[in-house]
Amino acid sequence: MKTRKIAVAVAMATSAALLVTGCSGGSGTQAKAKGPDFTAKISGSMVAGGFTLGDEVATSRADYAGAQLKKDNTKVTINQGNFDAQKFVAQAASGNLPDLVLMDRQYVATYASKGLIVPLDECYSAQKVTPQDHYYSSLLDDVRYSGDIYGIPQFWQPQAILLNTRVMDAAGVTADDLDTSKPDKILAATKKMYKEADGKPTTLGFDPQLPGSANMWFLAFGGKVVDRNGKPALDDPANIKALEWLQQVYEAQGGYEKAYSFGQTWDFFGAKNQFTTDQVGAGLYAQWYPNVLADFAANTSLSGVPMRGTDGKPIAAAGGSAYVIPAKAKNPAAACKWAIADTSDNAWIAAAEARLETVKKTPGKLFTGLFTGSSTADKIIKDKYLKPTGNKGFDEAINAYYEELSNPASLGSSPAGLQINTELQNAIVPVMTGKKSVKDALGDAQAAAMVAYNQAVKK
Repeated sequence: MKTRKIAVAVAMATSAALLVTGCSGGSGTQAKAKGPDFTAKISGSMVAGGFTLGDEVATSRADYAGAQLKKDNTKVTINQGNFDAQKFVAQAASGNLPDLVLMDRQYVATYASKGLIVPLDECYSAQKVTPQDHYYSSLLDDVRYSGDIYGIPQFWQPQAILLNTRVMDAAGVTADDLDTSKPDKILAATKKMYKEADGKPTTLGFDPQLPGSANMWFLAFGGKVVDRNGKPALDDPANIKALEWLQQVYEAQGGYEKAYSFGQTWDFFGAKNQFTTDQVGAGLYAQWYPNVLADFAANTSLSGVPMRGTDGKPIAAAGGSAYVIPAKAKNPAAACKWAIADTSDNAWIAAAEARLETVKKTPGKLFTGLFTGSSTADKIIKDKYLKPTGNKGFDEAINAYYEELSNPASLGSSPAGLQINTELQNAIVPVMTGKKSVKDALGDAQAAAMVAYNQAVKK
């Protein structure tokens, strides 16, 4: 049976992406890699890597981008395989990297500070693209370091609160009770929906998706992971308040260890997932998950509400990937053109049409939208291709994610982002299992993160 382990790994990667990306691009003092000539005549061959062409959304866009380079008589090769952070530095040093690499945005500031990837402001200019007119500004901030843009954003996966209305109705809980701007109401709703047998959970009232989504809860409570200069801020008072509330949520459900272990038994991607089997009342989920649940819509009572901050406004901050160009790329001009084409409106239109063809050919499948990283592409897809599915609850869930796009947010960029993320993740379990107080755990994490940050920014 498939379990939530895969999804937890996805959530961890997503949350890590939130930690290193963001507002100011960090304050490291290392020398930046000198940008290549992106206006050079494009020819020869170009190699891309760090991703796989797993579905029609990816292949249709790659086909479109490849066709643009074919006009320059340039051959494109894609070395399919997931990005390996451990190998990247060694391969970059030896020059044994593709011309273009797709990586989680969590890595961009770190590698930019080391001079392993090049700034791409001139890449955008060479392709006559004003990035702020096409990509979400918060995602550009995600890949900004020391004032320059080092990546070309691809997907953006916001997180919202998915609701199991069948469980909610049985417990007398409404959607308003699951508004994250009212944490006390969520706690009360959690207690109403939670069920157990023989001291073990059978239904979680509310699944906050820890440890992977801790940073999202920091944001909702008005906290932050790093400040605008990229310095760690793990012990921010709002972060402490968020974790103390999360402690209460888990304590109301048998404790973190029992709740987490129960979640690991879920058939997360299968027909007997936690929504079809009523093993959860509500929880925090990324935008891709309704597409999974759509395959089982007939047995799912799904709805959704946006993630909201304490001010009541919807917020969208999530992980995603970006294309980068290594400092030793052999054909950077071609890599630039391909990446810009692959994330263009035309490419995303091709992807939406390809996905709709799949939906038409698959009985019961629903089109849940595409969240692209491009504000212009998202608007085109929503206005032209996203139609009512015929399932009111799924439409509500889809709209919850789109509503969040009105208020995109970033959690901050730092050249020590990877280490900061590690320290945060290491702090969560001791807190949730009662081995450390929230204040002590985040204080210790902050101290360790500061050591990493000071090492990263020193000359």
